Amino acid sequence: MKKIKLAVIGAGASGLCALKNAVDYGCEVVAFEQSKLVGGLWNYTDLTDKDEYGLDVHSSMYENLVTNLPIEIMCYPNEPFPKQPESFVSSAEVLNYYIRYAEKFNLLSRIKFEHHVFRVRPLLNDKWEIIVKNLRNDNFETHIFDSVLVCSGHFHTPYIPNQKGQKLFKGKQMHSHTYRSSKIFNNEMTLIVGGNNSAVDLVIESSKNSKLTIWSHHLNPEPEMTQFEGKIVAKPDILELTENGVKFIDGTFAECSLIIYATGYLYSYPFLSMDSGVLGGDYVKPLWMHCLSINNPSLGFIGLPNLICPNQMFQLQVEFCLTFMTEKRTLPSKDEMLKEMNLDLQERWDRGLTFRKGHFLGHKPDAQLDYYNKLSQKAGIIPIMPCIVKIHSHAHQSRMKHFTSYRNVKYKIVSEDDFEIEYLEK
Repeated sequence: MKKIKLAVIGAGASGLCALKNAVDYGCEVVAFEQSKLVGGLWNYTDLTDKDEYGLDVHSSMYENLVTNLPIEIMCYPNEPFPKQPESFVSSAEVLNYYIRYAEKFNLLSRIKFEHHVFRVRPLLNDKWEIIVKNLRNDNFETHIFDSVLVCSGHFHTPYIPNQKGQKLFKGKQMHSHTYRSSKIFNNEMTLIVGGNNSAVDLVIESSKNSKLTIWSHHLNPEPEMTQFEGKIVAKPDILELTENGVKFIDGTFAECSLIIYATGYLYSYPFLSMDSGVLGGDYVKPLWMHCLSINNPSLGFIGLPNLICPNQMFQLQVEFCLTFMTEKRTLPSKDEMLKEMNLDLQERWDRGLTFRKGHFLGHKPDAQLDYYNKLSQKAGIIPIMPCIVKIHSHAHQSRMKHFTSYRNVKYKIVSEDDFEIEYLEK
């Protein structure tokens, strides 16, 4: 196995996993983290635009957030959360988990905090040059590495769809990325746009304070809404905005004063040079198995797929990348990797998914488990237990049927394949 000098960009959930496993694989490794702390987006800040150094705020964390996934599937393999009476916990509990993980495996000394990655570019000798700005002393530093793992996440560059009449609307428009407190909903006629987890959370949050919450989505099947009669009105996609409201594609109109787009994020990596061999945007390409650059296999991305079992998948992707970066296993040919990638993407397009779903796994257990098992088989690493994916699917289905009560359960893993549920009294 080849010993490599590895750079990890970011010290959030995927970055800490990369650091820990890089040490296990015998790498000389260092991580660059823009903030002062580990934990990435789990660090709450009141700031929504720029930080104290004038850099973009990456966190989308808001006040009083409770996880929408159970901690039984949010942990790294063999590193469970401390015992809790509930499966859905506060963001503070999650952040503490990452701090304890970093301390347990002595990762803090390997992280250069308050270091902003300015440029990552390949060199002719198959090395990578990384230019970082030391924010504490305002100086630039240049480092050379054999390989790079990008672990900076993809929840930091908001995607807001263009809507006809967007500039005519006189109310407030914002992305869920900048939402921090439910006070913003006071006495508003609120429109939430989107159908994923953040949209569901904001629909619930806004319904407590808004005069009315209007939810524009195209989920199929339609979520159960009877428990919110009079507080939430479901609408289809937007046709156009007016000065004081929204016209929908079904011909109806609704007045609103606040619009929040919970419409996801773009895959943006401005620090990557034009000759890095990858392109971002709707999805990152060309990648083998959604994580390893086909043009430059010494460059990897951790955590691109969405609607997944996060830390469990991070572990698999990190080990997958390290297995080939350290030459523990030999890579397929470039043509083989491209063929495999194109077949995988074509399957998505054939299902009618848009380009923005290029890394979509979703809540179907078979699709997730198939991807995880392929990672495991190709790299010869330990797979994710099937029960983890089953719990993920169950939690999603419960959330869509029972918005206000899906967290009132305690999950328990009883075997690699099965789990049990205890219903909690609230």
